[in-house]
Amino acid sequence: MKRLFSVVLVALAFWLANPANAQVKFGVRGGLNVSEMSFNSSVLDKSNNAGFYLGPTIKIGLPLTGLSVDASALYDQRSADVSVYEGNEQITTEKETIKQKQLALPVNLRYSMGIGDAASVFFFAGPQFGFNLSDDIKNINWEWKNTNFSINLGVGIMALSHLEASIDYNIGCGHTGEVTTSSVIKDGLKGKSSAWQIGVAYYF
Repeated sequence: MKRLFSVVLVALAFWLANPANAQVKFGVRGGLNVSEMSFNSSVLDKSNNAGFYLGPTIKIGLPLTGLSVDASALYDQRSADVSVYEGNEQITTEKETIKQKQLALPVNLRYSMGIGDAASVFFFAGPQFGFNLSDDIKNINWEWKNTNFSINLGVGIMALSHLEASIDYNIGCGHTGEVTTSSVIKDGLKGKSSAWQIGVAYYF
């Protein structure tokens, strides 16, 4: 992680030192989330659902060949259907759909390789910062963390310098929410949200 941040900082330093060589493009990004919510307990059944993300994006070309940085501000929604088992002598089941709604701020370092005059393949990686926009779920005493951190790893293709398609895996680091008052889950049930993301972007 420290190496990735160091590379990003060095690349940005080169860009700031050579603004005439930099290319800045603005656009919009959107796509599909296929959530992978995992929990630290076996007293719960889950079924992951699809979600989506959408928002503005910017791509900054760097003077180093093939390198660029992109950053976005995305409304990001994910969900999972869960059943929590509670009780001692008599087991009861609480069923609920957990929806994670957040403002996601991904920042990715990209490396592109041309595959012809009109297209290029790029690889990207970087951190993503999330800020919770969801309400807590009272039925199962679920509480969301206010912020979360994740890592993006992905690949994509750019066509005609304007349209791109990509697929990446967003890896959750640390838990994003928890149940703390269940009679069975004495130590608390914590959940971590990761997702496969299939997206498109258009740069003006």
